[in-house]
Amino acid sequence: MEDLTHPPEFIVKPRGQTVWEGRSVKLHCTVAGWPKPRITWYKNNVLIDAKAHPEKYTTESNYNMHSLEIKNCDFFDTAQYYASALNVKGESSSVATIVVKSSRWPEFERSYGFSPEHGVTFETTIIDKFEVAFGREGETLSLGCTVIVYPTVKKYQPEIQWYRDSVALKPSKWVHTHWSGNRATLTLIHLNKEDEGMYTLRVNTKSGFDAYSAYVFVKDADVEVEGVPVAPLDVRCHDANKDYVVVTWKQPAVEGSSSILGYYIDRCEVGTHHWAQCNDTPVKYARFPVTGLVEGRSYVFRVRALNKAGVSRPSRVSEAVVAMDPADRARLRAGPSAPFTGMIKFTEEDPTVGVVPGEPTDVVVTEATKSYVVLAWKPPVQRGHEGVMYFIEKCMSGTETWQRVNTGMPVKSPRFALFDLAEGKSYNFRVRCCNSAGVGEPSEPTGETVVGDKLDLPSAPGSPVVTRNSSTSVVVSWAASKDVKHLAGYYIECSEVGTNVWVPCNNKPVKTTRFVCHGLSRGANYVFKVKAVNAAGYSQDSANSDAVVVQPAIAIPSKPTGVTLLEAVKDYMVLGWNEPGDNGGADVRGYFVDYRTVKGSVFGKWHEMNHQAVTSCTYKAENLKENVLYQFQVRAMNMAGVSTASLPSSSLECKEWTITVPGAPVGLHVLEVRDTSVVVLWEPPVFDGRSPVNGYYLDLKEASTGDEGWKGVHEKVNTKKYIKVTSLKPGTSYVFRVRAQNLAGVGKPSANLGPILAQTRPGTKEIIVDVDDNGVISMIFECSEMNEGSEFVWSKNYQAITDSSRLTFVNEKGRSRAIFNSPSLEDLGTFSCVVTNTDGISSSYTLTEEGLKRLLDLSHEHKFPVIPFKNDMAMELLEKGCVRFWCQVEKFTPALQVEYVFNDAIITQGKKYTMNFDKSNGIIEMFMDSLEVTDEGTFTFNLVDGKAKGTTSLVLIGDEFRELQKKSEFERAEWVRKQGPHFVEYLDFAVTQECDVLLKCKIGNIKKETEITWSKDSIEIAEDDEDAISKTDAGIYEVFLQDERGKDKSIFNLTDAGYQAVMNELFRVIANSSTEIQVTSTEHGIILYSDVKYYTDELRVGWLFKDAKIAASERVKAGVTGEQLWLKINEPTEKDKGKYTMDIFDGKDGVKRVFELTGKVDSCFSCSDRARVVGGLPDVVAIQEGKSLNLTGNVWGEPTPEVSWMKNDKELVSDDRYKLKFEAGKFASITIAAVTTADSGKYALIVKNKYGTEAGVFTVSVYNPDDEEAKEEKKGAQQKTNCPTVFGLRLCV
Repeated sequence: MEDLTHPPEFIVKPRGQTVWEGRSVKLHCTVAGWPKPRITWYKNNVLIDAKAHPEKYTTESNYNMHSLEIKNCDFFDTAQYYASALNVKGESSSVATIVVKSSRWPEFERSYGFSPEHGVTFETTIIDKFEVAFGREGETLSLGCTVIVYPTVKKYQPEIQWYRDSVALKPSKWVHTHWSGNRATLTLIHLNKEDEGMYTLRVNTKSGFDAYSAYVFVKDADVEVEGVPVAPLDVRCHDANKDYVVVTWKQPAVEGSSSILGYYIDRCEVGTHHWAQCNDTPVKYARFPVTGLVEGRSYVFRVRALNKAGVSRPSRVSEAVVAMDPADRARLRAGPSAPFTGMIKFTEEDPTVGVVPGEPTDVVVTEATKSYVVLAWKPPVQRGHEGVMYFIEKCMSGTETWQRVNTGMPVKSPRFALFDLAEGKSYNFRVRCCNSAGVGEPSEPTGETVVGDKLDLPSAPGSPVVTRNSSTSVVVSWAASKDVKHLAGYYIECSEVGTNVWVPCNNKPVKTTRFVCHGLSRGANYVFKVKAVNAAGYSQDSANSDAVVVQPAIAIPSKPTGVTLLEAVKDYMVLGWNEPGDNGGADVRGYFVDYRTVKGSVFGKWHEMNHQAVTSCTYKAENLKENVLYQFQVRAMNMAGVSTASLPSSSLECKEWTITVPGAPVGLHVLEVRDTSVVVLWEPPVFDGRSPVNGYYLDLKEASTGDEGWKGVHEKVNTKKYIKVTSLKPGTSYVFRVRAQNLAGVGKPSANLGPILAQTRPGTKEIIVDVDDNGVISMIFECSEMNEGSEFVWSKNYQAITDSSRLTFVNEKGRSRAIFNSPSLEDLGTFSCVVTNTDGISSSYTLTEEGLKRLLDLSHEHKFPVIPFKNDMAMELLEKGCVRFWCQVEKFTPALQVEYVFNDAIITQGKKYTMNFDKSNGIIEMFMDSLEVTDEGTFTFNLVDGKAKGTTSLVLIGDEFRELQKKSEFERAEWVRKQGPHFVEYLDFAVTQECDVLLKCKIGNIKKETEITWSKDSIEIAEDDEDAISKTDAGIYEVFLQDERGKDKSIFNLTDAGYQAVMNELFRVIANSSTEIQVTSTEHGIILYSDVKYYTDELRVGWLFKDAKIAASERVKAGVTGEQLWLKINEPTEKDKGKYTMDIFDGKDGVKRVFELTGKVDSCFSCSDRARVVGGLPDVVAIQEGKSLNLTGNVWGEPTPEVSWMKNDKELVSDDRYKLKFEAGKFASITIAAVTTADSGKYALIVKNKYGTEAGVFTVSVYNPDDEEAKEEKKGAQQKTNCPTVFGLRLCV
């Protein structure tokens, strides 16, 4: 029975097929095996469930013949299909590739079919398409298109699918797709070079599909260390087994500053973040077997490149792979079979338990490199239920000694990589099986294997051929490398001629031998080279291509439009048409006209009318027959060939016109297309009518409107053959037409021109006007999109410039300069420049009379430049009377030279003059120690900086010079004065708030020996002379300073005006110190009073009642007691009520205090029982410090008054210091034992009863006999300092 069982084996394998879209295809296979194998089908490793999708798949199994039918194939059915056969003895599989081809691919071959499901034919339009895109590793890039499906069916959405290099993309953490209902977006997260390729958006509907493609380039991220390689790419895992996997990758496009020495492979167990290096020695082969994996665990891998400069960044990590037996992986992939759930396990009683396994078979060397050798074999037929493991042995050729390689641990997988073999030596290999029962017999030896690379480097590709493609791309083609195995692809590099710097055009190898290189600079000259790459490394570079200038490829022009009749006579007609919208990248060289006759509905054959191309957009068709109908068509020609024919004109009858108005203008075209403006030009009509054409009208309309949208651009007739249209809407398309006018009227409009999109081309430049350093005026126009044969054509007022005497043209690469030979009013006008053989690149500049004047002024400035001054020459006096002349230059070079001139004579550095030029700030200075009579005149600074000059002067003559000389002498005398003791502030006066009058000054530079003397009228004043100021103090006060260094004097005139000024200031302080008017009562009446800080007899005080001066009388008296100003009113009556004003003179207008006397206070005032202080208290008490003070005041009042004492407005209480007594209701006393200076102040005895209150006020002054000595010491201390000091004379205490 054991001999009958065997694993599955494909007798007939499924065969790959190519099928047209919409057809069905069937895969067949025949499988042998016992027990009978179970067959499952996979599509790209995904299980096919035919029962779940009966409309798509049908599977059959009869008599060991199995089939899979795929119905109604479409693009998505292109895949690899696996047939897997499984029984208890093992698993086997076979693969076949199905390719579905579509007659509607690519996009421009699309067609649509009727959808019976919805009853419509869907038409798809893709707009707002993504362009060729460039990204950099690590960035995020989005691609998108707007998709319009017509008609719109409710709840129906097309199927959107994205592809990269024809492989469908699935959403992942790197790929995000979005469909909004009309916008399809693909977002590539964290770009890597694996993301480079051709991206295709495919829109599938029930009627068919539409697609659009564009290439995405991914540049390498900047390297962290200069010269290291960039990261490898496309890391993949193959041949995964229980403890073994083969990792492959592709070499990067850039090796760095030196060749790549090898690669390091890192692995990381899924779920962790720990990366472990798999190889200690870098491997050059782009394929490496990784051993030592743990069965059942998942791993990801990455690769790093190494050269002499260092190690690259790691590649993008591979997809995760599980270390497990391929048969187990197939069983897991197969999953449960319907309709029940769970796994079916095929088991049978194994009679080989405890049996030593047999020998492996088919041991072969699958890979041999300088670094390692890989062995593969088939497990033995007899291996037991428990499974087997393997020992590998090697034997060097020429010996009979077999060595076991893996002595420590047998391997589980039928794959093994041997390292550390001697390069160039020959080895034999064999394998033994083992299990718990023991080690089996060895396999047959592999035969001699030489250690070395079996895979050779690819040969160099053929020399590349480069052809033009677009303004930023070229097509590179080359011959494939010969006899290359396992080609990974090709890298293309380019270098701009003259730089010797090579840049990769692709960062992911391409397998085709044709590639479009994008991102080049328009007009630049490039050479290209190609190299091939496989797992062994890079080939030699191909030979360099011929240099090619990047320019759009030249194609035939598009067809002309708008063929119309301009004039008709008996035997000829004049035709006109519009030039092609696209000239194919080269100027249109001419046109060919065809004609045919029309009789009713019968059209004749087309005949050529001209064998020589006509260069204008008009043609005189001669030798025609009168009254016959003709149709005409026109074809355009450029250097690439002849275009297709235009649409035929309408049927035109050849008969003479009798109209009087002019025909239609011809040759309409536009220049200088911008967002809001365009210049429209045309040629006169061929037929003028009865009188010559005297003007034109231009009409326009938006392209989206009908004929009712036409409107005139201008009201007055335009006599020129061009006009600039402004105020256009950006992004809006317009159509233009022109009508000619003569004396008879306005003719019919020209053929329509447009639509013209009002949009400024990216990179558009305007004409700039330049004035160079030599004053030459020129107009400059630059163009970065020059094509082969392109030229700059200048015109004035849009007419070719024929007079070369006015302008000189200098053309360089991409730049044209029109130089004015002798600019004048003759040059006024609009100058324009057109670049031929381009898409209408042009610009204009209007030179006005005002602009010409400005340019001429600027030219003169450049020819005769003037050094600009930030500040013209100025003068200032310095210390010692020194005079400084200075100016500041705004703009200059280090070569600036200064010439100093006085009265036309050059002066130089010396004893009298000192010069300085600070080039850090542009300040020029000249110093003179003093001014003498001979220094009257003009001072000048002459500046020379290259050819630029500058002059600045200062004139000092007459009174201005003499005034300056006096100031200089004064400043010098002041400096001499200040070398000794001197006055910083001269003698002046001040009045303090306490009404003390001070004569003071501020002195400086004094020392201990300096003598300071005060005098009045030449009589020295002693310091202890103090008294109230009066007229006796008037006089001349002087202060003298003197020591061995010098002397100084200050005088103050305190007579007449000086004395009056001091008194007025004193009056001001006194007046402002007055308190508000208060009232008190006496036994005879009332007293209005106000207190001041000080009083002098010279102070004028007036009292007013109701704004009238009060006359003195026995009943009303005014006076002063001490520092109290009062007004006594005896026996007041009702008539005494009203406003009282006290007017105190303050040196100017006076200070007024107002009191309003109201109420029934008169009865209280007349009461004789009011509380009063009737005597006993002096006005002033002067007492020596340490003595005792005892004062008693006599008090009157009925009832007996309340008594209190105040000091400086604060109430006193009886304590150890103040003894306060009130005896017999009449005597109030205060006693202070051992007074001090702190007891000085203003005291008051306050008495109060219900009829009134009165205060007895007196002043206590406590003096110290030692004060004179203290003052003397203070004066001595002040004289010891050299700092400025304030000295004063006190005149009022």
